[in-house]
Amino acid sequence: MCGIVGAVGLANCGDTLLDALRRLEYRGYDSAGIVTHNGAGFEITRSIGKLASLDSLIRKNPLSGDVGIGHTRWATHGGVSEANAHPHIAAERVVIVHNGIIENHRQLRARLEQEGHLFSSDTDSEVLAHLFVEAFDAGLSLTEATKSVLAAIEGAYAFAALVLDHRDMLIVARNASPLAIGLGDDASFIGSDAIALAHLTRRVIYLKDNDFAFVTAEGAAVFDAKGTPVNREEVIVAASQGLVDKGGYRHFMEKEIHEQPDAIAHSLAAMTGADGRISAPMSRDQLHDITGIVMLAAGTSHYASLVARYWIEGLARVPVTCEIASEYRYRKPVTSSFSTAIAISQSGESLDTLMAMRHAGENDLQTIGLVNVPGSTIAREADAVMPTRAGPEIGVASTKAFTAQLTVLISFAVALAEVKGAITPQRADEIQAQIQAMPGLVGKALTSFDAIRPIAHDLASARSALFLGRDVLFPLALEGALKLKELSYIHAEGFASGEMKHGPIALIEDALPVVAMLAADEVLGKAASNLREASARGGRIILLTEEKAVAEVDFAESVITVPNVDPLLAPILLAVPAQILAYLTAVEKGTDVDQPRNLAKSVTVE
Repeated sequence: MCGIVGAVGLANCGDTLLDALRRLEYRGYDSAGIVTHNGAGFEITRSIGKLASLDSLIRKNPLSGDVGIGHTRWATHGGVSEANAHPHIAAERVVIVHNGIIENHRQLRARLEQEGHLFSSDTDSEVLAHLFVEAFDAGLSLTEATKSVLAAIEGAYAFAALVLDHRDMLIVARNASPLAIGLGDDASFIGSDAIALAHLTRRVIYLKDNDFAFVTAEGAAVFDAKGTPVNREEVIVAASQGLVDKGGYRHFMEKEIHEQPDAIAHSLAAMTGADGRISAPMSRDQLHDITGIVMLAAGTSHYASLVARYWIEGLARVPVTCEIASEYRYRKPVTSSFSTAIAISQSGESLDTLMAMRHAGENDLQTIGLVNVPGSTIAREADAVMPTRAGPEIGVASTKAFTAQLTVLISFAVALAEVKGAITPQRADEIQAQIQAMPGLVGKALTSFDAIRPIAHDLASARSALFLGRDVLFPLALEGALKLKELSYIHAEGFASGEMKHGPIALIEDALPVVAMLAADEVLGKAASNLREASARGGRIILLTEEKAVAEVDFAESVITVPNVDPLLAPILLAVPAQILAYLTAVEKGTDVDQPRNLAKSVTVE
């Protein structure tokens, strides 16, 4: 959730650190700060609010020094204040920045305060700085001090420390929270992900859980939890500076909505074998041995898994259960009837999804990671990886990552079904051709911004809205409702259309917006009948549908159409107008589209 950056060996590195923090804004934050070492002592600047506030302070009092660390913080322990903003300093000797939660911080703080340590914040993070001071006071070496601190803390974390007496290096460590080291020619860098480092270097080392490292201008010495030197592979990352620019769009989200044709095409390419046919990143024998699938995800990725359940069960005849990742391991699930777990995460770092995948692996399920970041923790730990190729997604509300996930999941369903003999190779090729047509269809759907704008204008004044769908479009109704509420802060709920009579119809009142997803499929008539019931009770029907199904709901107040599509793939195409509707409604209301309140792109704490 929070963001860490650092540099060593770069003259007057303050501006570089500020620029790196800007690249992590998509994670969400409520305060920020930077510290540098000028050779004599620390220079710290912190502020609450957006980075513009921090930038203004630094312009008035520039930071000097060739080593420093920076941080964007989401408040978890302690409120939003300058005192609680990172970096935190202890005894004017150790400064730290930290992501995650130190679960035993209260006990540690009580002990340290009893021993005379003075704390200046309410955060759990500050204990790290004091633990380092305590270790150095005990005469421990740099390695032994770091091991002592790591042994004392419990929880998920990534942190960086700057020590007064070791000004030529950064101390970094991670456990279940991402941290990358970037290697330059005459300087080294750290960041919560490669996006933060993209303008500085493409050479990256990813730390593993319980690793710590000493980073100098010459490189990085990495150790495991026991303090044994280890070699972590240097990789070349593909992210580039151009991928994180708005490209002339008003918001990153608008840009990313428009990037969906490429994201879908590239993701399909990732699921295409050397023979040009749909495949999966595992052998035919491995696919054939799949007898049941547990899908693990959160938020939008969970709704992608719900769509995939229809596809996998309908095409491959393999049973699927979809689990909310944060609940999975705590409810002590029975896994004996399943062979495989698929963990879906755009960032590949969502802690609840990572922990759920680990739990599945501990219960002898084969794990597959479906991620957008190849070097992420889920990708590295899964037995197999199905990549999406959406590129960096900066907007907190997922758009292109969602449709890329759906593209990979329908491709997986087809590959599995063909291996299982549930569909013929000819049918597999037909579906592949339809997926290949999807980028063009999405491109046409993207022309609907102007048509949707007046609908969004009216929707912006609503206090509540319902989203309805049947069959494979039911999960899309859930996703559409999520998009509207997280972007515009309008209360919205998604329901299966057939459930209306079982309670939700009581919510319908005069002029209540009812956003309906409709495809020309076998449940079209039933879905239209459900909408007529909603309309008869005063609901204002906003129809999202393909052109050939419009006539079935001639009573809709507003209609948004997409090109005709095979009902199997309707969720991918109809996701686009749902995203545009939510986006334009949020623009009408003037909310922070790219960074909605209280939300973060990558949830790295439970």
